[in-house]
Amino acid sequence: MSREVVGMAGNEIFDVAVIGGGPSGATAANDLARRGHSVLLLDKAGRIKPCGGAIPPKLVDDFGIPHDLLVARIAGARIISPKNRCVDMPIEGGYVGMVDRDVFDEWLRRRAAINGAQRVSGTFERVLKGDGGTSTVHYRPKGAAPDAPVEAVRARTVIGADGALSAVARQCVKGADRMPFVFAYHEIVRTPETFDASYDPTRCDVYYNGRMSPDFYSWIFPHGQTMSIGTGSAHKGFSLRGAVGDLRSITGLDNAETIRREGAPIPLKPLGRWDDGRNVLLAGDAAGVVAPASGEGIYYAMLGGRLAADATEEFLRSGDARALRQARRRFMRVHGPVFWILGIMQTYWYGNDDRRERFVRICNDRDVQTLTWDAYMNKELVKARPIAHVRIFFKNLAHLTGLASA
Repeated sequence: MSREVVGMAGNEIFDVAVIGGGPSGATAANDLARRGHSVLLLDKAGRIKPCGGAIPPKLVDDFGIPHDLLVARIAGARIISPKNRCVDMPIEGGYVGMVDRDVFDEWLRRRAAINGAQRVSGTFERVLKGDGGTSTVHYRPKGAAPDAPVEAVRARTVIGADGALSAVARQCVKGADRMPFVFAYHEIVRTPETFDASYDPTRCDVYYNGRMSPDFYSWIFPHGQTMSIGTGSAHKGFSLRGAVGDLRSITGLDNAETIRREGAPIPLKPLGRWDDGRNVLLAGDAAGVVAPASGEGIYYAMLGGRLAADATEEFLRSGDARALRQARRRFMRVHGPVFWILGIMQTYWYGNDDRRERFVRICNDRDVQTLTWDAYMNKELVKARPIAHVRIFFKNLAHLTGLASA
């Protein structure tokens, strides 16, 4: 049976205290609880992260996600350039699932609780090192008065999965306060009953336009009965809300019913270290595992949570804090090259509208489309198409040097 409490006290020492109940924390808590460990899952209830909600079939399969959580199945994307050049990128033989984060995240938390994790609703305050290798996690229970005393629990290990501005990371892991961010903002609107003929409920629209984002992109993602309309930028002072308003206006969605508005920082570079060398390990956004250029994070967060669970279990078995380092090593071994390439792409191609125009032109290439979707679906660099890689290299070179016309 699912267990959820607001505050708790007592002398119980948990094997693991997981701070944050998003996809990463909920996955780590579920994996560890299923293996018989005592797990506390502390989550600040009611917060919904701004997110397009796209997940690949690999996530559905690897993490046992029921298909009824998918509110839409996307068959392709349309890329729109600053000059309104449109490029369609159909997915051959696959789909991208769309989820609503409020429903999806809560399902993950409930699954962890059903499998034995003890849920607590509250706000993390601090973690203090204790005797015997344990740590004490202090938190303010949900609904507690401002002057009420904080609650405290003890744990042998702590997994910080409390988001991009992770308090666990900033308190425990050196260098966590220097993580670069893109600030994302989106509006969830009711899908109109009647729509422009160009609208396709099975297609994501992605806009590369400096007016709507000087260094990232803007989007319209269908979610069945609702839509996510958003943008992102690392430029301080850039009006994200104004940009989304412009996007809604030019697409005829300015009069659509707005259900809610959400904004938050999104990290775009993994931290150099995810553990404190003692008994604290980071996962998900707290560790910086959101893909540059695309901003995709749900799959990487859940994988990070699973790797954190594996490393934590080994640490609990061996008592060797070096086991915690394996989470980052395993993640970067597979996905580090992808993040590196995407970081270069974002830095160069998103630099100005002339480059964005050329980038969209490149996306019209069939080789680029095939390798893009293969990499997204399989979550690794595709090595089985060497000739296609060579062709793309020379095409990119031509665009970089200006030999190919925009």
